[in-house]
Amino acid sequence: MKFEWKSDGKRILTIVFAAFLMAMNIKTFVRTGDLFPGGATGLTILVQRSAQMFFSLEIPYTVINLILNAIPVYIGFRYIGKKFTLYSLLMIFLTGIFTDMIPGYVITYDILLIAIFGGIINGTVISTCLRADATSGGTDFLAIYLSEKKGIESFNFVLGINVIILATAGLLFGWDKALYSIIFQYVSTQTLHLLYRNYQRQTLIIVTEKGDEIASRIHEICHHGATLLNGMGAHEHKERQIVYSVVSVSDTQKVIAEVRKIDPHAFVNSIHTTEIAGHFYMKPKD
Repeated sequence: MKFEWKSDGKRILTIVFAAFLMAMNIKTFVRTGDLFPGGATGLTILVQRSAQMFFSLEIPYTVINLILNAIPVYIGFRYIGKKFTLYSLLMIFLTGIFTDMIPGYVITYDILLIAIFGGIINGTVISTCLRADATSGGTDFLAIYLSEKKGIESFNFVLGINVIILATAGLLFGWDKALYSIIFQYVSTQTLHLLYRNYQRQTLIIVTEKGDEIASRIHEICHHGATLLNGMGAHEHKERQIVYSVVSVSDTQKVIAEVRKIDPHAFVNSIHTTEIAGHFYMKPKD
């Protein structure tokens, strides 16, 4: 694991900012609305409130969160990437420290506004971490593992797991808070789905006269292969090549722009792909 001052320094600054924003969200929105965000964060808050309610114990956020992330961190080291996991551990640790240190500040007591805007901030923080090749911990490790190993966008699956956690919170602390927490988690997941699209796939069907050149360029840009088919235009009865390729959504616009440069008259059909079977190249985490 080699440290590069420019890239890794930028990564660390991004993670520090994301951790601070996550802690502010917990102290400003989550605790004001008595919400449970789901994942390791939600479990940490659930344990804190249970210990306070049933045993009159004040347990620091950092201690509980680090314990709950022990298994996810192991999964990260074992199956995802060591450097990626170390930066994620930094995010987890800083979030806990900031949460324990930052004083709470109330913006609003409207619980619906808290659920919506808190969810937006939460999703933004998670997507910021993922763009910096790190994660906020907990179920995010599971989502990334499933996305890379199974080739599917799995954050909605994690939402289902979080609903189970929130149901437990509802049994202990009241269903109104649990239901608002589900709104919080849904908004967070949809925000993440909008801002971070690396695990989403797009199928490109390109009708062109320069199929070999375009297929080669696709491989250069995103390391994905392509299938070449021979076709004939029904109107002009001219032979064309059809380039069929599946790429990440984040690479789609770059590929289409290069296609336009190679063949300005190419016809491009871009289709959202929900699931694939077979090998799909994913840049490995460091």
